[in-house]
Amino acid sequence: MSQQHSRGHIAHCLGGALAGRDTVAVSGRRRITGVGLADGVRRLAAALCKLGVRRGHVVAVVAFNSIEYIELFLAVTYIGGIIAPLNYRWSFEEASQALELVQPTVFILDGSYSSWALRLKESNSLKSINLYLFLGNPCSISQDANFVSVEQIKRSSGGTTRSVEPVSAPNDVALICFTSGTTGRPKGVAISHTSLTIQSLAKIAIVGYGEDDVYLHTAPLCHIGGISSCLAILMAGGYHVLIPKFDAKSAFDTILEHRVTSFITVPAIMADLLSYARKQKISNHGMTVTKILNGGGGWSSELITGASRLFPHATIFSAYGMTEACSSLTFMVLNRPKFQEPKDQLGSSAEGVCVGKPAPHIVIRIDRDGSNNSSSPVGNILTRGLHTMSGYWVNNSIDTSDSVGNGWLDTGDTGWVDKTGNLWLMGRQKGRIKTGGENVYPEEVESVLCQHPGVAKAVVIGVPDSRLGEKVIACVSIRDGWKWVDAGAVHKGEGREVSAQMLQDHCRIKKLSRFKVPRIYYQWSKPFPVTTTGKIRREHLKAEILASMKLHSNFIRNGSYKLK
Repeated sequence: MSQQHSRGHIAHCLGGALAGRDTVAVSGRRRITGVGLADGVRRLAAALCKLGVRRGHVVAVVAFNSIEYIELFLAVTYIGGIIAPLNYRWSFEEASQALELVQPTVFILDGSYSSWALRLKESNSLKSINLYLFLGNPCSISQDANFVSVEQIKRSSGGTTRSVEPVSAPNDVALICFTSGTTGRPKGVAISHTSLTIQSLAKIAIVGYGEDDVYLHTAPLCHIGGISSCLAILMAGGYHVLIPKFDAKSAFDTILEHRVTSFITVPAIMADLLSYARKQKISNHGMTVTKILNGGGGWSSELITGASRLFPHATIFSAYGMTEACSSLTFMVLNRPKFQEPKDQLGSSAEGVCVGKPAPHIVIRIDRDGSNNSSSPVGNILTRGLHTMSGYWVNNSIDTSDSVGNGWLDTGDTGWVDKTGNLWLMGRQKGRIKTGGENVYPEEVESVLCQHPGVAKAVVIGVPDSRLGEKVIACVSIRDGWKWVDAGAVHKGEGREVSAQMLQDHCRIKKLSRFKVPRIYYQWSKPFPVTTTGKIRREHLKAEILASMKLHSNFIRNGSYKLK
């Protein structure tokens, strides 16, 4: 048996339990059988191959969730291509940075992003792109663009790859999943078929996904959580229900119509579901749900209690992970119906946040070499195993020098392991903020804020938020001669005023993604706390902000506050 054939491949999910399903997925009015999905994947793979996509080529895609997206994901990897999903919440400028990084051969978009393709073609800035394709109907695009749809090339492929075994790209890479670097620019995380397979199998084993599950795609297929859970359901032979993107009304309507049994969340998704349910007085839509998996940040006790009541038959899991580890590292049960009361995930502030135990195939180690306190159990969280990334994608090759040493991946987080094997998180090594399931790096936001002529210095931090996990907050020092204007105050129009609204508008003009734009602004009129080497003491600043928020909650609702 050749080494290629002895390896796993995510397209192997097209057989087994999946192949026998009458309906394997529904998206809007479209339904597809297991056989139909497998045939569609193979026909699209043959079409892409005919158009010149070869082993190791990168195919970038930006689109909302759909059956076509799943077909595309599997088809690209079937012929040894590497799929690179872009975040649909990005600005064009951010997407361009990601495209420059991975140099795709093909760029596939749905109609909502047709302007991106037109701008790229007009500028001719990305020489690597030989082909633009559209998911759906491209008839609304300029006739001069000569774009064709994925469906058109499938029909004209003239055959399938039914007799051809799926192949992998060099180094077994299946996916380039983007995360932000410390500068805020996208970093491409190269993830292998092996990592995707083993992580999906772990979710099947721990969460208990099976062929009886009806899985609602609440997470986007550009995020590692959405991708790995999608593959887990494919491997388990479950039923997929896809909505283009999450909103609470669509989710509840879909849960009721299709009798959904499982979905994944981040804190913001569950907060929106609970808020909508309260407003609409919904109490029985969640009776069919038996499995909920949370990622992207911990839940408050209010969220746990609310979710347990809204979905009374659901076992609620929470997972801690990262893109570089191909999603989840640890799991814990927050609520198991009829057996226990909901747990408070937050734990003691002195101990950190408990995130559960590692999955069976995952090794966690606490590196205390950099700790100044030899008696402290806290250190950098490292992980090793088949789940870790192949490396970062740099210059069409894999670079492992940044975070992988001697097989160990540095998660960038600090924590400790208790006597029962539970991992406790203490904080992030570099101040990364997790808001609504998205990564925000303070340095990027600070750089944008400091481009405003009235801002002398800015420090961005994240504070706990029951809906988003963390809320982005900016502390700004105003230049001499400029005036801070609080919310609700009358602007004199003198041109040398700064306010929270002005800074928000400035961030958006500078093309900062909406989730990165600070929600609250503090005018900082004293020196920022710094170390002896001049580095900002973010935790000291955060503690002072949290204390101020408790004292001045009325100001917080207005979006700005002045600290003396």
